[in-house]
Amino acid sequence: MNILLTGGCGYVGTPLTLSLLEAGHTVTVVDLQWFGNDLPAHPRLTVIKEDIRNADRVPMAGMDAILHLANVANDPCADLDSKLNWEVNALATMLLVERAIAHKVPQFIHASSGSVYGVKDEPEVTEELSLVPISDYNKTKMISERVLLSYADRICVNIVRPATVCGYSPRMRLDLSVNLLTMAALTKSKITVFGGDQTRPNIHLRDMIRVYHHFLAVGKAHPGIFNAGFENISILDIAERVQKHVPAEITVTPSNDPRSYRLSSKKLLATGFAPKFTVEDGITEVIAAYRDGRLRDEERCYNIKTMMKQAIKA
Repeated sequence: MNILLTGGCGYVGTPLTLSLLEAGHTVTVVDLQWFGNDLPAHPRLTVIKEDIRNADRVPMAGMDAILHLANVANDPCADLDSKLNWEVNALATMLLVERAIAHKVPQFIHASSGSVYGVKDEPEVTEELSLVPISDYNKTKMISERVLLSYADRICVNIVRPATVCGYSPRMRLDLSVNLLTMAALTKSKITVFGGDQTRPNIHLRDMIRVYHHFLAVGKAHPGIFNAGFENISILDIAERVQKHVPAEITVTPSNDPRSYRLSSKKLLATGFAPKFTVEDGITEVIAAYRDGRLRDEERCYNIKTMMKQAIKA
């Protein structure tokens, strides 16, 4: 397949690109490279440094599918520049899907977020529940979903609502809960847990990549919205799992982030997908990468620090 991958230089995008090439696909990556480019050259890989808001510069001709991962990721980064957040996460998504339809691309796979649900008391958060996004970031994800669904009669749309991702990537992120707590234990021998009793869903990076491969294979038979998260555990529980591998003191402090929900991925499982990796795998991967020198606690691993340093604006 000829695949266009936006955000292909990112935390998920980098290993996803490598896996698509390994599977025999031809990949065109479009990424503004705020966090650099860790992709090695490959005869079936084209990397274009471009802002997805410039949709007319994004090649669509001859593409069999679009994997749309590029976005302003997480609440702090979205709050840094509201205009940038809305233009990249919502407006650019609309421009890209319209351009895809014009070029007769048959499939558009979109990375949304499980955070669109907000605070939920239900024991299982399914795709049918109402969305109550709390932050600007969550709101742009919800709106981008609504925009894409409005085109669903003209292009196959698969919307994935991922849980928080964990595990090692060449373009590492240490601002994600499992990775963050593991690095804190490694570098400070102390883990600070904000709140602690909030339940959040998690998914291992390698399973996240497998979800996108899955929808490339079966997505046309299963259009619509799908949760992707398999371990609903508290932040404190994550810290205690880290503590089993790295001796560290756990300190619990108040949090101003009330989001708590238990994601159900039964709809995804019903399409034939089955997870293979766990939070425990993510923890041990981060530990191994740090101890063998592949991973360091540096600014580029934190989205907000990088964006503030580069003064990235709309």
